[in-house]
Amino acid sequence: VCVYVILDLCVTLDFCVITHLKAFSEKQSLVVTWPGRHSNDERDIYEIQISRTETQSIIYSMNVSVSIAAEHDWTWVSDLPLECADHSVRMRYLCNQSVPSPWSNWTTNKGEKIVIFPSYRVLPEGKSATFCCVAPEGDNISSITFRNNRHPTTSIGATAKAITINNLTIPTQLFKSLLLTCTEASGKSKSTLNYVSFPPQKLLNLTCGTSDLKTVVCTWNSERKRDPFDKNTQTYTLHIENSDHGLISCETSSCRFPAVPQLQEYKISVMVKDKLGEEMESYSFNISDRVLPELEWYRVIPGVTNVSVSWRVMGNLTHMKLICQVSAAPGNITQVFFCILFYCNSLIQALKIKLFDVCKADVEHLHPSMLYSIIVRCSTNNKLWGNWTKPKFFKTYPLVSLDLWRKVKLPSASQIRHVTLLWNTVSFLPFLNILSYRLQWSQKDQIWTKMTDGRQNQLEVTIGPEKCDFTVEAVLETSFCAAAAHITVPPVAQTEALIVKRRLKTTSANGFRLSWDEDKAATCGYTVEWCILGSAVPCTLKWIKLPKGNNSLFLSSRNFTSGLRYSFNIYGCTENGHKLLEVKTGYSQELSKSYDELPVQTTSSSVTLEWLFSEEDPSHPAFIMGYLVTVQRGGSEEVQATSVSDPLQTSVTVEGLQPDQEYVCSVSALTTEGPGLPVSVTFRTRTAYPSQLAKFLPAVLLLPGCIALLWPQRKKSTGLKEMFAYPSGMNIKIPEFESFLDETIQRLQCQRMDECTGCEIEILNVGATATARNPDSTTEPCSPGPLSNPSSTSRSCVSVQRGYCPQSAVLLGGKPTCQQMACIINQSYFSIKAESRSEIAADSI
Repeated sequence: VCVYVILDLCVTLDFCVITHLKAFSEKQSLVVTWPGRHSNDERDIYEIQISRTETQSIIYSMNVSVSIAAEHDWTWVSDLPLECADHSVRMRYLCNQSVPSPWSNWTTNKGEKIVIFPSYRVLPEGKSATFCCVAPEGDNISSITFRNNRHPTTSIGATAKAITINNLTIPTQLFKSLLLTCTEASGKSKSTLNYVSFPPQKLLNLTCGTSDLKTVVCTWNSERKRDPFDKNTQTYTLHIENSDHGLISCETSSCRFPAVPQLQEYKISVMVKDKLGEEMESYSFNISDRVLPELEWYRVIPGVTNVSVSWRVMGNLTHMKLICQVSAAPGNITQVFFCILFYCNSLIQALKIKLFDVCKADVEHLHPSMLYSIIVRCSTNNKLWGNWTKPKFFKTYPLVSLDLWRKVKLPSASQIRHVTLLWNTVSFLPFLNILSYRLQWSQKDQIWTKMTDGRQNQLEVTIGPEKCDFTVEAVLETSFCAAAAHITVPPVAQTEALIVKRRLKTTSANGFRLSWDEDKAATCGYTVEWCILGSAVPCTLKWIKLPKGNNSLFLSSRNFTSGLRYSFNIYGCTENGHKLLEVKTGYSQELSKSYDELPVQTTSSSVTLEWLFSEEDPSHPAFIMGYLVTVQRGGSEEVQATSVSDPLQTSVTVEGLQPDQEYVCSVSALTTEGPGLPVSVTFRTRTAYPSQLAKFLPAVLLLPGCIALLWPQRKKSTGLKEMFAYPSGMNIKIPEFESFLDETIQRLQCQRMDECTGCEIEILNVGATATARNPDSTTEPCSPGPLSNPSSTSRSCVSVQRGYCPQSAVLLGGKPTCQQMACIINQSYFSIKAESRSEIAADSI
């Protein structure tokens, strides 16, 4: 409150009161605040003075005119950092601009006792700056150096000194800093850093646009680019002046914000602000006139002399007619196309799903086998063009391309390899005629060249164990050249790695789904080869090449035959050739498995069945998972089933059968498709010989005993005649009796048991007599005797059942040709009829 007295026509103020004094170090400014007067004047005049240091020497005096208000503010900027010294302010009122009131009391802003000022500040380029050093109380500053140069000082009070630098410049070194060092009289020194920058620049080329009518993007440029190490941090904000949208934070040269609904005309302002000031630029636009389509590549399909390109238009630009430019280089081939985007008029439109957002174009007049780059941009009004897309590179196809592969036979002892080169030719012009093929291969320092007929697609050559490079090129009848195909056969040493073999799962009717472990050494992709006739040899070789990173492949089952086993060789492509990685084996569709033969071995209470199985046999129509064996006695409904879960097991023994009975046995192979067609065999179990021998063994032993007792009396014909008691009237001579005894002994010998280590069974025909003999016997083999002559003394064999037929040593995996069996040689003959031969043969067994 100012107390005043009237001098002449004025009320003289006793004194004024400064209510607030605030210092801003970064701006080196003081802000003075005091209350206003109650008068009828439009403006008041005040005199303000500023003093520095404790002596309060006046350094600034000025009359300030202010409008009538309840409170007044006034700012003063110091050329010296406020921390360097104490700064005091006083003021008085000038009545009628001439009669002063008494001075107010001094209000002081104390300087801080910091050594160097300013410190770590951003200073404006091209301006002057004053730096000061403050020594502790009782000490003094001896020197001040700026950027390693000593400058003359000015004393400011008792302990502070300052220097002034004119026309500050931005340092050229990497870090844009200014070094300031103050040295005390005692020899101690302190240093600090400051920075020089330039204030915000006027924004140039401010423009705005949208690619989807939903988001607006504004961009601008600056007259001067800032160094990345500039410490003058800037902030950019955008304000839509004709909307209630708040300030939008921006990037250094662009700003993105959502479009305001229903707003077509925009009036915006962009402000840049930093520690040295601020700058603002305004811009107005209609959003419908600022559509800049944004594109992304969809597909590029090259041809021989053309390329088909398609691209997506980002955002919602439906029902807009786009004009697009497509440019291909080299040649600067630029063509213009039209593109219309729209929604489908159906439920999809209600769901706002765009179906047609792709523009297509065909660029022609290109050259074969040439590398091109292509770019595209679009416009909605043929005035504002969107940005060019990133270049898309492609290579046009040659008139003729070759798909080259090789088949290498394993090296012989001499390390000589036979390589068969195979290639498929693709011609993009149907009328193009291939005259011949030029083949060239090199190994070490030698090069070989050979020409083949244009109708040939393979060639066999012989190479050594070293790495060999092959090249095949088609020779055309036109002036156009054809691309050459290259392939490398690795050295022998690199082909001896361990190969992984895996079994494929059945793929039913779809086909083969192949996948394999990725090989980091396969830098140029993979190749899968197989035979179209399964694993049969010879076969037609097929192959498919896959790019790098693709370790899976699907092959449709229409190219394969069900029930045939296929092996797929998977090679990894390296710079030194192709290396075999895996071998996968499987069926496009497995079928059931059946067997044509089923050998059996029987005893009186069991039967052993054996079958042939080879895991590597390609004739199997499916992978075998196990077997189902059933045994049924003839005329009975009882079935005995046995399951074999091991697919490698090739035999099974069924126990608990009855002797001398007929059985039917069947075997079915189990696959993923279920059991196959059963194979049946009929057999008869063998007779239980121990029980049969017990019946006639006493009689067999009694007769030789009687002969042994009577043999000494053989010359006493009278006694013998009485013992045998010939009927009366018969005339029996002694020689005839001896012949009768010999014949009887021979017949009795046929009832003894012989052990045979082997046998052979030969089935002549149904109902015929089978001949059995011991191959190790040195005696004459038995031969069938005529049944019409029962008194013949030649040996005869009995008819045997075909229920037991052992396999050879190869089929039975090293087992004996025939297990030991009991053989009965019956040399007795009886008077029988021819029609009962089979019954007597069965009884004899």
